[in-house]
Parts: sequence; structure tokens; C-alpha cells
Amino acid sequence: MAQSRIVRTVDGVRELVAGLRGARRTVAFVPTMGNLHAGHLSLVKLAAAKCDEVLMSIFVNPTQFGPAEDYGAYPRTLDDDRAQIDAVGGVAAVFVPEVAEIYPFGLEDAVRLTLPPLARELCGANRPGHFDGVASVVCRLLNIVLPDVLVLGQKDYQQCVLIERMIADLRLPSRVVCGPTQRDPDGLALSSRNRYLTLDERERAPALHAALAAVSEALRAGATDFTALESRAIEKLQSAGFRPDYVEVRRAADLVPPCAADRPHDLVVLGAAWMGRARLIDNVRV
Repeated sequence: MAQSRIVRTVDGVRELVAGLRGARRTVAFVPTMGNLHAGHLSLVKLAAAKCDEVLMSIFVNPTQFGPAEDYGAYPRTLDDDRAQIDAVGGVAAVFVPEVAEIYPFGLEDAVRLTLPPLARELCGANRPGHFDGVASVVCRLLNIVLPDVLVLGQKDYQQCVLIERMIADLRLPSRVVCGPTQRDPDGLALSSRNRYLTLDERERAPALHAALAAVSEALRAGATDFTALESRAIEKLQSAGFRPDYVEVRRAADLVPPCAADRPHDLVVLGAAWMGRARLIDNVRV
């Protein structure tokens, strides 16, 4: 089996996409930071179902990591990633740029986007500047690839909402498709950061999904005391050995706090919590 094509430069990507456009091919784009797992590969399959051609990127974006986060230690596993991509098939090329290719004036002098206040709530409250960094790199990648469809994973629910908002606000010519969260059989959402879990922590980690699912079930059954439900979920996580950042019920469409007029199926339950070195996030639609 031939190895997937690697493109290193912006000019190379634009030349490739121009050729696809000339052949009247539609393009879907799957941005990643590499260290791929089955969740990423499910997005590739979804992308292939939406468009004629699929492009991926592997780029560990420095602007979305905080000073105390794991940018330097984030695994770069290109050979393994390529093997997984080749096994799935259907990817026209993988864009693997150096930092200077994405930020030609350096990180300190780079143009950055500032997202609306939602970017500083939920995960943004605990990771200052994170979503601005995500939006800045996604905007750059979209400007390079100009895809018809941008495919993201629903595990990063807040990210999906914010990127959809950015694309609409900046009138970018792409639409967002969010693929469902992929899970291990015990409910733990697949994540590159699961590798930080010890064996004991891995056994306890599914408690995050279980706690969020319990809140969702209570909401479907008619519960309306959101604060009480959130507090109970936090207690469950603490009992399981987590250090919770938050559990919150929000309106699914725009992540504003819910009101009495919202029906259960309008809602989503989101949570983030530390298990040892791993900060895990998850969400459950009601």
C-alpha cells in the first residue's frame, strides 16, 4: 500500500487544492494535532462521506497551549499516524507544516483572533487564551485549504460551537460537520491524553461519562434544578478520584445557560476533570 502524500508548505497545499477544484472535486478538511486514534479516523470516514476528496493536517499548534501545559511533551508520531491514515485510505494528502510555515512572523508577532465571551467560560475559564489560539490556527488552516467542509469531533463540543460561530462571523466559505464522540466500551471518550492515565486511573476514568450521563437522564426525567444536578455530579467525580474543573448544563445550540423555556432535548451536559496528569473532557446531549 502506498504511503499517504505529505505536503509541507502552504504553496504545496494551495497547488494541490487548485488541481482538485479544477477537476470539480469537493474538499473536506480534518485538522488534527497528530497522535491519531480511532476517533480521528472516524472523522476521516465522515469527511469522505461528505466530499469527493479528504485533506488532513497534523500540526501541534503552540498558541493553544498555556504556559503550564504539555506542548513540548505532546507526542509527535508521524510514522504511526501515516500508517493509520493509509490503513483507512481515502486521504488525498496530509499537510504537515513547521511552525514557521503557519506563523511566518513568529508567535510573538502573529495576528491572533479574539473570540466572544463564551471562549472564556467552561474549558476557557480554566485554559486562558486556549480557544483564541485554536481559532487563530483553524482560521489560518481554512484560509490555506479553503475546504467545502470542515470536520471536527463532538467531544470538543465547545470548540465546535466556537468554530462554527467564527466561520459564520467571518463569512468563511466552509461549513462545519461534527462527528460523534468515539468511546471505549466502558464509556471513556477516546483522547490522545488518555495515555497519561495509569492503569488504576484508567479503571476510574469512565466515571466522568457516567456522571454526565446521569445528569442527562435526570433532565430527561423532568428534573429542573440544574445547580443541584451539577453539584451531585461534581461529588460523584470527587468520590471517583477526579479533580473536577466543572460540570454544567447548557443550551446545546449556543452554550448559554438554560432557562425555563428550554426543553430537555435542547440541552447538553458538559464536564472537565483531572484524573492524575490527564485533563479529560466529555459531554452528553440530553
